Amino acid sequence: MNPNASLLDRSGLDRVRVGKLIERGLEGADDGELFLEYKQSEVLVFDNGRLKQATYDTNQGFGLRAVKDEAVGYAHASEISEQAITRAADAVSAVKGGRTGSYAEAPPRSNVKLYSDDNPLAAPGFDAKVKLLESIDAYARGKDERVRQVTASVAATWQVVEILRPDGQTYRDIRPLVRLNVSVVAGSGERQEVGSHGYGGREGYARFIQGNMWHHAVDEAVRQAMVNLESVPAPAGEMDVVLGPGWPGVMLHEAVGHGLEGDFNRKKSSAFAGLMGQRVASKGVTVVDDGTIQSRRGSLSIDDEGTPTNRTVLIDDGILVGYMQDRQNARLMGMNPTGNGRRESYAHVPMPRMTNTYMLAGDRDPAEILASVKNGIYAVNFGGGQVDITSGKYVFQCTEAYRVENGKVGAPLKGAMMIGNGPSDLHRVSMIGNDLQLDTGIGTCGKNGQGVPVGVGQPTLRMDRITVGGTG
Repeated sequence: MNPNASLLDRSGLDRVRVGKLIERGLEGADDGELFLEYKQSEVLVFDNGRLKQATYDTNQGFGLRAVKDEAVGYAHASEISEQAITRAADAVSAVKGGRTGSYAEAPPRSNVKLYSDDNPLAAPGFDAKVKLLESIDAYARGKDERVRQVTASVAATWQVVEILRPDGQTYRDIRPLVRLNVSVVAGSGERQEVGSHGYGGREGYARFIQGNMWHHAVDEAVRQAMVNLESVPAPAGEMDVVLGPGWPGVMLHEAVGHGLEGDFNRKKSSAFAGLMGQRVASKGVTVVDDGTIQSRRGSLSIDDEGTPTNRTVLIDDGILVGYMQDRQNARLMGMNPTGNGRRESYAHVPMPRMTNTYMLAGDRDPAEILASVKNGIYAVNFGGGQVDITSGKYVFQCTEAYRVENGKVGAPLKGAMMIGNGPSDLHRVSMIGNDLQLDTGIGTCGKNGQGVPVGVGQPTLRMDRITVGGTG
Protein backbone atom coordinates (compact mmCIF):
# COMPACT_ATOMS: atom_id res chain seq x y z
CA MET A 1 0.00 0.00 0.00
CA ASN A 2 1.20 3.50 -0.86
CA PRO A 3 1.73 5.27 2.51
CA ASN A 4 0.64 8.54 0.91
CA ALA A 5 -2.71 7.15 -0.22
CA SER A 6 -5.73 8.22 1.80
CA LEU A 7 -7.73 5.34 3.23
CA LEU A 8 -10.90 6.97 1.89
CA ASP A 9 -9.44 7.23 -1.60
CA ARG A 10 -8.14 3.68 -1.40
CA SER A 11 -11.67 2.51 -0.59
CA GLY A 12 -13.10 4.45 -3.52
CA LEU A 13 -15.16 6.77 -1.31
CA ASP A 14 -16.11 10.36 -2.01
CA ARG A 15 -14.75 12.56 0.76
CA VAL A 16 -17.59 15.10 0.54
CA ARG A 17 -20.31 12.43 0.77
CA VAL A 18 -18.58 10.74 3.70
CA GLY A 19 -18.24 14.11 5.41
CA LYS A 20 -21.97 14.66 5.16
CA LEU A 21 -22.63 11.22 6.68
CA ILE A 22 -20.36 12.05 9.61
CA GLU A 23 -22.16 15.38 10.07
CA ARG A 24 -25.53 13.61 10.09
CA GLY A 25 -24.47 11.01 12.63
CA LEU A 26 -22.82 13.52 14.97
CA GLU A 27 -25.28 16.40 14.63
CA GLY A 28 -26.11 17.64 18.14
CA ALA A 29 -23.28 15.65 19.75
CA ASP A 30 -20.54 17.16 21.91
CA ASP A 31 -17.73 15.37 20.13
CA GLY A 32 -16.86 12.39 17.97
CA GLU A 33 -15.08 11.28 14.83
CA LEU A 34 -14.74 8.70 12.10
CA PHE A 35 -11.64 6.60 12.79
CA LEU A 36 -10.24 4.70 9.80
CA GLU A 37 -7.53 2.05 10.15
CA TYR A 38 -5.43 -0.13 7.86
CA LYS A 39 -2.99 -2.52 9.54
CA GLN A 40 -0.52 -5.17 8.40
CA SER A 41 1.14 -7.48 10.91
CA GLU A 42 3.51 -10.42 11.05
CA VAL A 43 4.79 -12.82 13.70
CA LEU A 44 7.58 -15.37 13.20
CA VAL A 45 8.37 -17.81 16.02
CA PHE A 46 11.35 -20.18 16.06
CA ASP A 47 11.09 -22.87 18.75
CA ASN A 48 12.98 -26.09 19.45
CA GLY A 49 15.20 -25.67 16.41
CA ARG A 50 12.47 -25.09 13.83
CA LEU A 51 10.16 -22.41 12.51
CA LYS A 52 6.98 -23.02 14.48
CA GLN A 53 4.82 -20.07 13.38
CA ALA A 54 4.72 -17.62 10.49
CA THR A 55 1.59 -15.47 10.59
CA TYR A 56 0.70 -12.57 8.33
CA ASP A 57 -2.48 -10.53 8.68
CA THR A 58 -4.07 -7.51 7.02
CA ASN A 59 -6.98 -5.78 8.71
CA GLN A 60 -8.92 -2.64 7.98
CA GLY A 61 -12.08 -1.00 9.17
CA PHE A 62 -13.67 2.05 10.70
CA GLY A 63 -15.27 3.16 13.93
CA LEU A 64 -17.75 6.04 14.18
CA ARG A 65 -18.20 7.64 17.58
CA ALA A 66 -20.71 10.19 18.88
CA VAL A 67 -20.19 11.62 22.38
CA LYS A 68 -22.91 13.36 24.39
CA ASP A 69 -22.11 14.23 28.02
CA GLU A 70 -21.07 10.91 29.59
CA ALA A 71 -22.77 8.78 26.92
CA VAL A 72 -20.97 7.31 23.91
CA GLY A 73 -22.50 5.85 20.77
CA TYR A 74 -20.10 3.66 18.81
CA ALA A 75 -20.45 1.59 15.66
CA HIS A 76 -17.67 -0.16 13.73
CA ALA A 77 -17.23 -2.42 10.74
CA SER A 78 -14.43 -4.14 8.84
CA GLU A 79 -15.99 -2.96 5.57
CA ILE A 80 -15.07 0.61 4.62
CA SER A 81 -18.00 1.54 2.37
CA GLU A 82 -20.60 4.27 2.10
CA GLN A 83 -23.33 1.80 3.04
CA ALA A 84 -21.54 0.68 6.20
CA ILE A 85 -20.79 4.26 7.27
CA THR A 86 -24.45 5.18 6.63
CA ARG A 87 -25.63 2.38 8.94
CA ALA A 88 -23.08 3.48 11.56
CA ALA A 89 -24.25 7.10 11.39
CA ASP A 90 -27.84 5.98 12.00
CA ALA A 91 -26.74 3.86 14.95
CA VAL A 92 -24.60 6.43 16.80
CA SER A 93 -27.09 9.29 16.34
CA ALA A 94 -29.32 7.65 18.96
CA VAL A 95 -26.92 8.71 21.72
CA LYS A 96 -28.03 12.34 21.40
CA GLY A 97 -31.49 11.56 22.78
CA GLY A 98 -33.04 14.48 20.94
CA ARG A 99 -30.69 16.97 22.55
CA THR A 100 -28.43 19.44 20.80
CA GLY A 101 -24.91 20.25 21.84
CA SER A 102 -22.02 22.54 21.01
CA TYR A 103 -19.47 20.53 19.07
CA ALA A 104 -15.99 20.60 20.63
CA GLU A 105 -13.14 22.36 18.88
CA ALA A 106 -10.80 20.21 16.81
CA PRO A 107 -7.47 19.10 18.33
CA PRO A 108 -4.53 21.42 17.66
CA ARG A 109 -1.80 20.37 15.25
CA SER A 110 1.87 19.99 16.08
CA ASN A 111 3.20 18.61 12.75
CA VAL A 112 5.73 16.57 14.74
CA LYS A 113 6.58 13.09 13.45
CA LEU A 114 8.21 10.75 15.95
CA TYR A 115 8.84 7.81 13.61
CA SER A 116 9.30 6.88 9.96
CA ASP A 117 6.51 5.94 7.52
CA ASP A 118 8.54 2.93 6.33
CA ASN A 119 6.82 -0.46 6.52
CA PRO A 120 8.93 -2.84 8.66
CA LEU A 121 7.26 -5.85 7.02
CA ALA A 122 8.91 -4.94 3.72
CA ALA A 123 12.53 -5.52 4.75
CA PRO A 124 14.38 -7.68 5.47
CA GLY A 125 12.67 -10.49 3.58
CA PHE A 126 11.23 -13.71 4.97
CA ASP A 127 14.39 -15.78 4.39
CA ALA A 128 16.56 -13.22 6.18
CA LYS A 129 14.25 -13.19 9.20
CA VAL A 130 14.24 -16.98 9.41
CA LYS A 131 18.04 -17.03 9.16
CA LEU A 132 18.22 -14.48 11.99
CA LEU A 133 16.04 -16.67 14.21
CA GLU A 134 18.18 -19.73 13.36
CA SER A 135 21.30 -17.76 14.30
CA ILE A 136 19.76 -16.72 17.62
CA ASP A 137 18.88 -20.34 18.38
CA ALA A 138 22.36 -21.62 17.55
CA TYR A 139 24.11 -18.85 19.47
CA ALA A 140 21.97 -19.42 22.58
CA ARG A 141 22.56 -23.17 22.56
CA GLY A 142 26.29 -22.60 22.19
CA LYS A 143 26.43 -20.28 25.20
CA ASP A 144 26.03 -22.98 27.85
CA GLU A 145 25.43 -26.72 27.78
CA ARG A 146 22.64 -26.26 30.32
CA VAL A 147 20.48 -24.47 27.74
CA ARG A 148 17.68 -26.92 26.92
CA GLN A 149 15.19 -24.88 24.94
CA VAL A 150 15.30 -21.65 22.96
CA THR A 151 12.34 -19.68 21.66
CA ALA A 152 12.98 -16.64 19.48
CA SER A 153 10.46 -14.42 17.76
CA VAL A 154 10.14 -11.30 15.66
CA ALA A 155 6.93 -9.34 15.26
CA ALA A 156 5.99 -6.20 13.37
CA THR A 157 2.97 -4.07 12.57
CA TRP A 158 2.42 -1.22 10.15
CA GLN A 159 -0.67 0.82 10.99
CA VAL A 160 -2.21 3.70 9.04
CA VAL A 161 -4.90 5.71 10.81
CA GLU A 162 -7.05 8.59 9.60
CA ILE A 163 -9.39 10.61 11.79
CA LEU A 164 -12.18 12.60 10.13
CA ARG A 165 -14.32 15.09 12.04
CA PRO A 166 -17.63 16.68 10.98
CA ASP A 167 -15.98 20.12 11.11
CA GLY A 168 -13.88 19.03 8.13
CA GLN A 169 -10.61 18.52 10.02
CA THR A 170 -8.61 15.42 9.08
CA TYR A 171 -5.68 13.85 10.95
CA ARG A 172 -3.38 11.09 9.75
CA ASP A 173 -0.63 8.99 11.27
CA ILE A 174 1.49 6.08 10.02
CA ARG A 175 2.85 3.90 12.83
CA PRO A 176 5.54 1.23 12.51
CA LEU A 177 6.23 -1.13 15.43
CA VAL A 178 8.70 -4.01 15.80
CA ARG A 179 9.76 -6.36 18.56
CA LEU A 180 12.35 -9.14 18.94
CA ASN A 181 12.20 -11.53 21.89
CA VAL A 182 14.37 -14.39 23.16
CA SER A 183 13.34 -16.89 25.83
CA VAL A 184 15.63 -19.61 27.20
CA VAL A 185 14.99 -22.64 29.40
CA ALA A 186 18.09 -23.87 31.24
CA GLY A 187 18.28 -27.02 33.27
CA SER A 188 20.47 -28.78 35.82
CA GLY A 189 19.30 -32.25 36.75
CA GLU A 190 15.55 -32.11 37.22
CA ARG A 191 15.51 -28.38 37.86
CA GLN A 192 14.63 -25.96 35.06
CA GLU A 193 14.48 -22.17 35.05
CA VAL A 194 13.62 -19.52 32.47
CA GLY A 195 15.27 -16.32 31.30
CA SER A 196 14.06 -13.87 28.66
CA HIS A 197 14.95 -10.59 27.06
CA GLY A 198 13.55 -8.51 24.23
CA TYR A 199 13.55 -5.10 22.64
CA GLY A 200 11.63 -3.08 20.10
CA GLY A 201 10.25 0.30 19.11
CA ARG A 202 8.50 2.37 16.46
CA GLU A 203 11.00 1.81 13.68
CA GLY A 204 12.11 -0.85 11.21
CA TYR A 205 14.10 -4.00 11.96
CA ALA A 206 17.45 -2.61 10.77
CA ARG A 207 18.89 -1.55 14.12
CA PHE A 208 17.57 -4.56 16.04
CA ILE A 209 18.90 -7.31 13.77
CA GLN A 210 22.51 -6.12 14.03
CA GLY A 211 24.73 -8.72 15.65
CA ASN A 212 25.57 -6.71 18.75
CA MET A 213 21.86 -6.16 19.47
CA TRP A 214 20.59 -9.72 19.22
CA HIS A 215 23.74 -11.11 20.81
CA HIS A 216 23.01 -8.93 23.83
CA ALA A 217 19.41 -10.14 23.95
CA VAL A 218 20.54 -13.78 23.95
CA ASP A 219 23.32 -13.11 26.48
CA GLU A 220 20.84 -11.48 28.82
CA ALA A 221 18.24 -14.25 28.51
CA VAL A 222 20.85 -16.94 29.16
CA ARG A 223 22.35 -14.99 32.07
CA GLN A 224 18.96 -14.62 33.71
CA ALA A 225 18.19 -18.34 33.31
CA MET A 226 21.56 -19.30 34.84
CA VAL A 227 21.05 -16.92 37.75
CA ASN A 228 17.64 -18.45 38.41
CA LEU A 229 19.14 -21.95 38.36
CA GLU A 230 21.20 -20.91 41.41
CA SER A 231 18.29 -19.23 43.20
CA VAL A 232 17.20 -20.13 46.71
CA PRO A 233 13.71 -19.81 48.24
CA ALA A 234 12.82 -16.17 48.90
CA PRO A 235 12.24 -15.03 52.48
CA ALA A 236 8.88 -13.62 53.51
CA GLY A 237 8.06 -10.65 55.69
CA GLU A 238 8.36 -6.88 55.80
CA MET A 239 11.71 -5.61 54.58
CA ASP A 240 13.41 -2.86 52.60
CA VAL A 241 13.34 -3.32 48.83
CA VAL A 242 15.62 -1.89 46.15
CA LEU A 243 14.10 -1.81 42.67
CA GLY A 244 16.46 -1.85 39.72
CA PRO A 245 16.25 0.72 36.90
CA GLY A 246 14.26 0.32 33.69
CA TRP A 247 11.72 -2.49 33.39
CA PRO A 248 10.84 -2.53 37.15
CA GLY A 249 8.99 0.68 36.28
CA VAL A 250 6.21 -1.71 35.22
CA MET A 251 5.21 -1.75 38.88
CA LEU A 252 4.90 2.05 38.83
CA HIS A 253 2.86 1.75 35.64
CA GLU A 254 0.40 -0.71 37.14
CA ALA A 255 0.23 0.31 40.79
CA VAL A 256 0.24 4.08 40.21
CA GLY A 257 -0.14 4.92 36.50
CA HIS A 258 -3.61 3.46 35.96
CA GLY A 259 -4.84 5.32 39.03
CA LEU A 260 -3.85 8.61 37.36
CA GLU A 261 -5.92 8.07 34.22
CA GLY A 262 -8.74 10.58 33.85
CA ASP A 263 -11.72 8.23 33.62
CA PHE A 264 -10.99 6.50 36.93
CA ASN A 265 -10.65 9.87 38.65
CA ARG A 266 -13.77 11.38 37.08
CA LYS A 267 -15.75 8.36 38.28
CA LYS A 268 -13.96 8.54 41.66
CA SER A 269 -12.97 4.89 41.39
CA SER A 270 -9.24 5.64 41.70
CA ALA A 271 -7.36 5.70 44.98
CA PHE A 272 -6.04 9.11 43.80
CA ALA A 273 -9.49 10.66 43.20
CA GLY A 274 -9.89 14.06 44.84
CA LEU A 275 -6.22 14.39 45.76
CA MET A 276 -5.15 16.96 43.13
CA GLY A 277 -2.64 19.38 44.65
CA GLN A 278 -1.99 17.14 47.64
CA ARG A 279 1.10 15.17 48.60
CA VAL A 280 0.78 11.60 47.31
CA ALA A 281 4.45 10.55 47.39
CA SER A 282 7.76 11.21 49.08
CA LYS A 283 9.67 14.38 48.21
CA GLY A 284 11.80 13.81 45.14
CA VAL A 285 9.26 11.55 43.44
CA THR A 286 8.35 13.01 40.02
CA VAL A 287 6.34 10.88 37.60
CA VAL A 288 5.66 11.81 33.97
CA ASP A 289 3.84 10.32 31.02
CA ASP A 290 5.63 11.24 27.81
CA GLY A 291 4.34 10.18 24.41
CA THR A 292 6.77 12.43 22.55
CA ILE A 293 10.01 10.41 22.79
CA GLN A 294 11.42 9.59 19.35
CA SER A 295 10.76 6.01 18.15
CA ARG A 296 9.76 4.65 21.58
CA ARG A 297 7.24 1.81 21.74
CA GLY A 298 4.70 3.87 23.68
CA SER A 299 5.13 7.07 21.66
CA LEU A 300 2.59 8.53 19.24
CA SER A 301 2.75 11.59 17.01
CA ILE A 302 -0.98 11.98 17.65
CA ASP A 303 -3.31 9.93 19.82
CA ASP A 304 -6.35 8.09 18.45
CA GLU A 305 -8.51 11.22 18.64
CA GLY A 306 -6.02 13.40 16.74
CA THR A 307 -4.57 15.19 19.77
CA PRO A 308 -0.76 15.57 19.75
CA THR A 309 0.83 13.61 22.58
CA ASN A 310 2.50 15.50 25.42
CA ARG A 311 4.98 15.23 28.21
CA THR A 312 2.48 15.32 31.07
CA VAL A 313 3.77 15.72 34.63
CA LEU A 314 1.56 13.62 36.91
CA ILE A 315 3.38 13.84 40.24
CA ASP A 316 5.82 16.69 40.86
CA ASP A 317 8.19 16.32 43.82
CA GLY A 318 5.55 14.20 45.56
CA ILE A 319 2.54 16.44 44.76
CA LEU A 320 -0.27 15.24 42.47
CA VAL A 321 -0.45 17.79 39.64
CA GLY A 322 -1.99 16.05 36.63
CA TYR A 323 -4.03 13.26 35.10
CA MET A 324 -3.80 11.57 31.71
CA GLN A 325 -6.81 12.64 29.66
CA ASP A 326 -8.69 11.87 26.51
CA ARG A 327 -11.11 14.46 25.08
CA GLN A 328 -14.32 13.26 26.74
CA ASN A 329 -13.00 12.95 30.30
CA ALA A 330 -11.02 16.19 30.01
CA ARG A 331 -14.15 18.08 28.98
CA LEU A 332 -16.27 16.55 31.76
CA MET A 333 -13.58 17.39 34.35
CA GLY A 334 -12.92 20.92 33.05
CA MET A 335 -9.35 20.02 32.09
CA ASN A 336 -7.32 19.92 28.87
CA PRO A 337 -6.77 16.77 26.79
CA THR A 338 -3.22 15.46 27.19
CA GLY A 339 -2.98 13.27 24.07
CA ASN A 340 -3.74 10.05 25.96
CA GLY A 341 -6.89 9.01 24.08
CA ARG A 342 -5.94 5.55 22.80
CA ARG A 343 -7.69 2.52 21.35
CA GLU A 344 -6.53 -0.95 20.39
CA SER A 345 -8.13 -0.79 16.95
CA TYR A 346 -11.03 0.62 14.94
CA ALA A 347 -13.30 -1.83 16.82
CA HIS A 348 -12.66 -0.09 20.16
CA VAL A 349 -13.61 3.25 21.69
CA PRO A 350 -10.75 5.50 22.84
CA MET A 351 -10.09 5.97 26.55
CA PRO A 352 -7.35 7.52 28.69
CA ARG A 353 -4.27 5.31 28.41
CA MET A 354 -0.59 5.66 29.26
CA THR A 355 2.16 6.11 26.65
CA ASN A 356 5.69 6.06 28.19
CA THR A 357 5.30 6.44 31.95
CA TYR A 358 8.33 6.78 34.19
CA MET A 359 9.82 8.31 37.33
CA LEU A 360 12.55 10.92 36.95
CA ALA A 361 16.05 10.36 38.30
CA GLY A 362 17.24 11.54 41.69
CA ASP A 363 20.80 12.21 42.87
CA ARG A 364 21.83 9.03 44.69
CA ASP A 365 24.41 6.57 43.43
CA PRO A 366 22.86 3.10 42.94
CA ALA A 367 25.75 1.48 44.83
CA GLU A 368 25.05 3.82 47.75
CA ILE A 369 21.40 2.78 47.73
CA LEU A 370 22.23 -0.92 47.86
CA ALA A 371 24.85 -0.33 50.56
CA SER A 372 22.22 1.32 52.76
CA VAL A 373 20.08 -1.83 53.05
CA LYS A 374 20.72 -4.05 56.06
CA ASN A 375 18.00 -6.61 55.45
CA GLY A 376 16.07 -6.68 52.20
CA ILE A 377 15.89 -7.73 48.57
CA TYR A 378 17.09 -6.27 45.28
CA ALA A 379 14.42 -6.73 42.59
CA VAL A 380 15.90 -6.45 39.09
CA ASN A 381 13.14 -7.88 36.90
CA PHE A 382 9.40 -8.36 37.18
CA GLY A 383 6.90 -10.69 35.55
CA GLY A 384 3.15 -10.63 35.94
CA GLY A 385 1.22 -8.60 38.48
CA GLN A 386 -2.29 -7.76 39.64
CA VAL A 387 -3.61 -4.37 40.74
CA ASP A 388 -6.92 -3.14 42.15
CA ILE A 389 -7.36 0.42 40.81
CA THR A 390 -9.87 1.43 43.48
CA SER A 391 -7.78 0.39 46.49
CA GLY A 392 -4.34 0.58 44.90
CA LYS A 393 -3.41 -2.86 46.22
CA TYR A 394 -0.94 -4.81 44.10
CA VAL A 395 0.91 -8.13 43.91
CA PHE A 396 3.96 -8.48 41.62
CA GLN A 397 6.15 -11.47 40.87
CA CYS A 398 9.91 -10.91 40.74
CA THR A 399 11.56 -12.90 37.94
CA GLU A 400 15.06 -11.85 39.05
CA ALA A 401 15.80 -10.82 42.62
CA TYR A 402 18.62 -11.07 45.15
CA ARG A 403 19.00 -11.14 48.92
CA VAL A 404 20.63 -8.02 50.39
CA GLU A 405 22.25 -8.25 53.84
CA ASN A 406 24.40 -5.56 55.43
CA GLY A 407 24.65 -3.70 52.15
CA LYS A 408 25.91 -6.70 50.18
CA VAL A 409 24.05 -8.33 47.29
CA GLY A 410 23.84 -12.05 48.00
CA ALA A 411 22.10 -15.13 46.64
CA PRO A 412 19.48 -14.96 43.88
CA LEU A 413 15.95 -15.63 45.07
CA LYS A 414 13.14 -17.78 43.70
CA GLY A 415 9.46 -17.04 44.25
CA ALA A 416 9.77 -13.47 45.58
CA MET A 417 6.53 -11.47 45.43
CA MET A 418 6.05 -7.82 46.25
CA ILE A 419 2.75 -7.07 47.99
CA GLY A 420 1.53 -3.59 48.83
CA ASN A 421 -0.54 -0.55 48.05
CA GLY A 422 0.61 1.81 45.28
CA PRO A 423 -0.58 5.13 46.73
CA SER A 424 0.69 4.24 50.21
CA ASP A 425 4.00 2.86 49.01
CA LEU A 426 4.84 6.04 47.09
CA HIS A 427 5.44 7.51 50.56
CA ARG A 428 7.90 4.69 51.29
CA VAL A 429 10.37 5.78 48.59
CA SER A 430 13.39 6.91 50.59
CA MET A 431 16.23 7.01 48.02
CA ILE A 432 16.12 7.73 44.28
CA GLY A 433 19.02 6.82 42.01
CA ASN A 434 20.66 8.93 39.33
CA ASP A 435 20.40 6.14 36.75
CA LEU A 436 17.02 6.57 35.05
CA GLN A 437 16.46 3.97 32.35
CA LEU A 438 13.50 3.26 30.10
CA ASP A 439 12.59 -0.32 29.30
CA THR A 440 13.86 -1.95 26.12
CA GLY A 441 10.59 -1.64 24.21
CA ILE A 442 8.52 -4.69 25.11
CA GLY A 443 5.52 -3.44 27.12
CA THR A 444 1.84 -3.99 26.34
CA CYS A 445 -0.82 -2.56 28.64
CA GLY A 446 -4.27 -4.04 29.13
CA LYS A 447 -7.36 -2.07 30.17
CA ASN A 448 -11.02 -2.94 29.70
CA GLY A 449 -10.05 -5.71 27.30
CA GLN A 450 -7.90 -3.46 25.11
CA GLY A 451 -4.14 -3.86 24.69
CA VAL A 452 -1.84 -1.05 23.52
CA PRO A 453 1.97 -0.75 23.33
CA VAL A 454 3.52 1.25 26.17
CA GLY A 455 6.85 2.14 27.72
CA VAL A 456 7.91 2.19 31.37
CA GLY A 457 10.99 3.32 33.26
CA GLN A 458 12.55 4.47 36.50
CA PRO A 459 15.90 4.87 38.26
CA THR A 460 17.09 2.59 41.06
CA LEU A 461 14.76 3.09 44.05
CA ARG A 462 14.80 2.19 47.70
CA MET A 463 11.39 1.56 49.27
CA ASP A 464 11.17 1.00 53.02
CA ARG A 465 9.16 -1.67 54.83
CA ILE A 466 7.53 -3.41 51.87
CA THR A 467 5.78 -6.75 52.35
CA VAL A 468 7.61 -9.52 50.52
CA GLY A 469 5.94 -12.84 49.91
CA GLY A 470 8.33 -15.74 49.59
CA THR A 471 8.67 -19.49 49.57
CA GLY A 472 11.32 -19.83 52.26
